[in-house]
Amino acid sequence: MNRHAPEGVSSSPLTSSPLSSNPLSSTAAASGTVGSTATLRDGAPPPTPATADVAPNHTVHDGADLSVEDGILGALSPSRASDFMTCPLLYRFRVIDRLPERPGLAATRGTVVHAVLEELFDLPALDRTPERAGVLVRPAWERLLAAEPDLAALFTDDADGSALAGWLSSAAELVGRYFTLEDPRRLEPRERELYVETVLDSGLVLRGYVDRLDVANGGAMRVVDYKTGRAPGAGYEAKALFQMRFYALVLWRLRGVVPRLLQLVYLGSGEVLRYEPDEADLRATERKVRALWEAISRAVATGDWRASPSKLCEWCDHKVRCPAFGGTPPPLPTLPLQPGRGAVVDDRTAVDAPTPRQTHFDDV
Repeated sequence: MNRHAPEGVSSSPLTSSPLSSNPLSSTAAASGTVGSTATLRDGAPPPTPATADVAPNHTVHDGADLSVEDGILGALSPSRASDFMTCPLLYRFRVIDRLPERPGLAATRGTVVHAVLEELFDLPALDRTPERAGVLVRPAWERLLAAEPDLAALFTDDADGSALAGWLSSAAELVGRYFTLEDPRRLEPRERELYVETVLDSGLVLRGYVDRLDVANGGAMRVVDYKTGRAPGAGYEAKALFQMRFYALVLWRLRGVVPRLLQLVYLGSGEVLRYEPDEADLRATERKVRALWEAISRAVATGDWRASPSKLCEWCDHKVRCPAFGGTPPPLPTLPLQPGRGAVVDDRTAVDAPTPRQTHFDDV
């Protein structure tokens, strides 16, 4: 683990020029992989919220329908895996009950900042300046608002527009801080907001969105994730690194090559965490993911979804219905059973696309 809080702008030799074809689009003959795909958002459509979360006998993979007869157990993303590790009851509320969540200022700001950093690399290299990036903030918010009109509720009491102006200024400040950590004029990411998916030999589908993938001329990969919150304190990096190891595992299964570097860019505190994984790390991550899925399956089968109170509960939309705070969860929905396997939840919509409908605890 390398924690970096630079005084100036860092540079990196791990860059590449854009290619006309997607370097991750083909299925790699990686050990333990049933099938795999990597798709940009403007390419083949990934799973969408319109697809039911609870459908254990049917899932979508690589443009084809896969069912339990194909050996598919279900699907898991880093966000939903993190939910279960944080609080099994939170996982239940989001994946099984599919309870709505109010849009939050911090999470919505994170969505806007991610959009700006993605759009930044559409500009010519010399135009990737703090000034140009700052100009992109308001249009990014306006596009998001047009797509999600309910977000207007965040500023219903803002008669003079000062609250919105301050919020947009805070987003611009985070974008500006990015330039103290990297020089985007020296970077040409291979992919941005890349949807990746693979099937483990256990039948579990792993999927998610990678914020940025840099590929060197020799093929070395750097996986980059932006966080608009503050970096975790020393000794508390494991949760954040699990997400990155998850992505590294999927990319390893896709390409047969372990990513050279995992990089977390914390815009809230102006720090960068870097980690160099190896095969042993990723095999351990795969074992952990399998164990998590087994625990989720047991919870589905037994109906035992336990709350795990923590300081994060203060930002949880479901605190009012949590038994740990005197609330009562809604009745569990009836789940269909997989023949011979018991009830299993398919976490198909839980990809890591930034969404204001889901609280990003790392952005709070």
